[in-house]
Parts: sequence; structure tokens; C-alpha cells
Amino acid sequence: MKSILVPCDFSKPAVSAFRLALDIATRSNGDIHLLHAIQLPVTNDSTLIPVLNLEADALKDLRLKAEKSFKILIDDYAEGKANISTEVYFGSVAKAVDYYTGEKQADLVIMGSHGATGARDFFIGTNAEKVVRIASIPVIVVKQYAQGPVKSIVFPTTPELESHGQLVNQVKALQQHFDAHLHLVWINTPQNFTNDTQTLKRLQSFAHKHGLKEYSLHVFNHNDEEYGILEFANIIQADMIALGTHARKGLNHLLNGSLTEDIVNHSKGLVWTCVLTNEHKNEPAAPSEIGPF
Repeated sequence: MKSILVPCDFSKPAVSAFRLALDIATRSNGDIHLLHAIQLPVTNDSTLIPVLNLEADALKDLRLKAEKSFKILIDDYAEGKANISTEVYFGSVAKAVDYYTGEKQADLVIMGSHGATGARDFFIGTNAEKVVRIASIPVIVVKQYAQGPVKSIVFPTTPELESHGQLVNQVKALQQHFDAHLHLVWINTPQNFTNDTQTLKRLQSFAHKHGLKEYSLHVFNHNDEEYGILEFANIIQADMIALGTHARKGLNHLLNGSLTEDIVNHSKGLVWTCVLTNEHKNEPAAPSEIGPF
């Protein structure tokens, strides 16, 4: 966690994300890259192409306003705690994160989120949800800053994770950074029900195979996997939930959804996510974006 990218719209959740980034950067002697993305309006005859002919003075004014807000934020919370850089990007938050992940060689994104429910959740989602879907590096989503260290991490475990050693290694590194206790939990639902004895043996084998330390094993019964994870984390008062995501896109995402993105939207606590596959690679900003300015 040496290079942390923090998308920032200066809202309360974004400030919470920055404060968490400060805590982590101070602990790891890392750098923080604050990033403000400004979504431009679109032309009347196209919903895809941003207005590129805005006067240069208008763009400069937007940039200066963001830089003033950056200064206030840093003066209020940083106090020389970390090496901090600031960037302004004209375009979507997701594309800004995709661009600067490579530009800054970031190894972690921390971003705030208000969450989403109901129709907004289904049709629009959140910027955090979109970043989780496209990010090639781990993402921590923050709703509210909590004073104090992360001491307990819930790691929901499924049979498919047995073949994702890279994800488990990332979770181990996360646990080691915070010196936290890891709670491996199997959510027993009617759709994937197994008896407790069999499940605990499988969890123990999983933990032994990956050399886990400072952990406990749990089987939690619930009729829904997402709300089972959230309820279990709430019962044990966990500080963080760690999840892998398939980063589904397009029709696949619409039809199958994403458990991880749902938890990102609905959890009140910290959620750490990492893409399960190695197929996603950084790409330059799309031609329809103005990009950094």
C-alpha cells in the first residue's frame, strides 16, 4: 500500500476515504494521490461525446476551484502526515481511476460512497460500484470514517476461491498490514446448503492450504448470501469485509449482477474488493474524454 489513489468529490464520504488513506499511508510510508473528476455536460445531438469546445477559461476556473478545495482538505487533515499529490481529470470517475491507476502506479484505491438502494441501485448504481467493476487493483470503499485500527476482517469463502490463490494472498497482505483477525465465513443458504461438519472441514482445509494465521472459522445460516454476509459482519462487529469480484460487464452484469457490488452499495462499514481474474488490463482514457488538465 505504497501508492494510494483517492477519488475525491469533497463530500463527507470522500473526506472519510482521505482520512483512511492517511492512516494507511502513515503506517506504510506510502504516497497519496488525490483525484478530482469533473463530469462534463454532453452535446444536444449526442449522449456520448462530452462538450469539448468549452472555453479554456471555464476549464481553468473549474480546475482552480478543485485545487482550492484540495488545499482546504489537506490543511484540515494531513498535517504533513504523508506525501500528497493532486490531480484534476475531466471525465467520469471510473475512467479517471482507470487512467491514474497506471499513471501513478497505484496499488490501492480508497474511495467514499453514499451507497445506493432501490431504483437508483438497479438502474444507476454508484461511482464506487463502477470503480470496483473496472479497477485492476484492490479497492476499499468507505461510507464513514471510523477512528481506530481495523482489527477484524470478514472473508466470505466459497469453493471457487480455492483456485484463486492470488486473491487469498492479497487478503493475507491486507490482514498483515492491519494486524487484524480474519473471520472465514461460509454463508449457508438453501441454494448451497452443506452440513456444518463438512463445511468446517472444508474451511479448515482452505485455511491450511493457504497458510492462514490468526483466523477463525464460521458457518452462518441465512436465506440470502448478500444479507447473510452483511448480518454476520454486523453481529461480530467486523471492521471490514474482504471480497473478490468477477468484474462482470455488459449483458453478463445485467443478467447475473454482482454480489460484491451489492455489498459495496449496502454495507455501512469498510469493504475491500479485488478482481478475481487477471484478464483486466489498464487502458488509456477513451477518445471521448478530455482527461487530465
